[in-house]
Amino acid sequence: MKHRNPAGSLSRRSFGKTLLGVSLPLILPQHLFGASAPSNRIRVAQIGCGRIARDHDMPGVMESGLAEIVAVCDVDARRAEDGKKLLETMYRDANAAVPPISVHHDYREILQRSDIDAVVISTPDHAHAEPALAAVLAGKDVYLQKPFTMTIAEGIVLRNAVARTKRILQVGSQQRSWAQFRSAAELIRSGRIGQVRRVEIGLPIDPTAPDDPVQAVPDGFDYGRWLGPAQFAYYTEQRVHPRQGYGRPGWLRNESFCLGMITGWGSHHYDTMHWALDMESTGPTRVEGTAEFPTNKIWNVHGAYDVQLTYPGDIRVSVSDKHPNGLKFFGDDGWIWVTRSGQTTASDPSSGKKPLPPLEASDPRLLDPKGLRVELPRSDSHHKNWLESVRSRKEPLAPARVAHRSSSACMVSWIAMKLNKPLTWDAKAERFVNDADANALLSRPERAPYGVTHVVGS
Repeated sequence: MKHRNPAGSLSRRSFGKTLLGVSLPLILPQHLFGASAPSNRIRVAQIGCGRIARDHDMPGVMESGLAEIVAVCDVDARRAEDGKKLLETMYRDANAAVPPISVHHDYREILQRSDIDAVVISTPDHAHAEPALAAVLAGKDVYLQKPFTMTIAEGIVLRNAVARTKRILQVGSQQRSWAQFRSAAELIRSGRIGQVRRVEIGLPIDPTAPDDPVQAVPDGFDYGRWLGPAQFAYYTEQRVHPRQGYGRPGWLRNESFCLGMITGWGSHHYDTMHWALDMESTGPTRVEGTAEFPTNKIWNVHGAYDVQLTYPGDIRVSVSDKHPNGLKFFGDDGWIWVTRSGQTTASDPSSGKKPLPPLEASDPRLLDPKGLRVELPRSDSHHKNWLESVRSRKEPLAPARVAHRSSSACMVSWIAMKLNKPLTWDAKAERFVNDADANALLSRPERAPYGVTHVVGS
């Protein structure tokens, strides 16, 4: 099925114009207008029906009270049907009428529907950029799981497309909707610990395992579409997701589909750091890193690692699996520590450890919320914040322009880990200075007919 672009066909040339400053028309679904608009619930489609969709994204949208999910899509037919059944149960449990829920296996079918206002994309990391770009060009608002994209080159294209189309895109950096992270950012930006000199970020790591052999592709699973822009590799359950249940998928440990915890958890903590340092539109100036990379072909994401970054103002940032999972900001007048409350997520193999204090300081008085000169936007639900932005057309807490910079810093770190040498990063140009090897890793080949190149050229 041919991808449909807004206002007819969008050629590679005309898409390039949107990136160079010519805005596309703002497309809003007709049923959001009119006297009855405030009472209308936003019609949402769920793309990707795996673990994060079931445990986080679909419940988040449903619990907001602002939307109804009326379509599900997954390249695995079993998961798509399971997604529909889960939604029907959610509606019944809420004593709500169950709307017709359509099931799709190609996200492009959803984007062609004029009755769909917005989409939630909960696909593997390597499959973020293509459907998100296609969605904004089709006039849909987007909630996109983190990280923003798999490569910096993809991120630039998607960020610019969001800006030109004026779509609402929220990335799943939900720590911005958690009270302790907002409080930490407000305290630090208000100067509570004085000039920040350094930051320590702790992230977990993933174990590896021997490669599993070739298996037959299960019935109802479009493995070619699941691989998408990634280069072809034989099917085995270890590489993809469990055939039974919704446990942690193997793709999180394969560099063709995910860069490891440096982006998996790093997208959250780097984003919090940028927020607290008021550096959401820039990035590091220098980076160097080391890491252990398994020789296995399937579970081959990084193991133990150490990354050192320098940010504007000569702020030194240390990122390591040896630090506790969280962030610690050191200033001239003390330190502030912040992490998640009592639990992490299923993506953290160390989540069974003793909980760390969610917010702590070298002196408890530093945490006094009185007298702050900086107050940041408040939200108690990341999905609701997105849906409120869909209605108001105001920027959400984690927009594309911000999420791209957070993800970029993670990817810059990964590149330094891969090359094991100091690198200079030009955040304005979004390229490394005088290093062809590093710049070659800003993008990766896309297997036809998938990826952002395909969307741009369709």
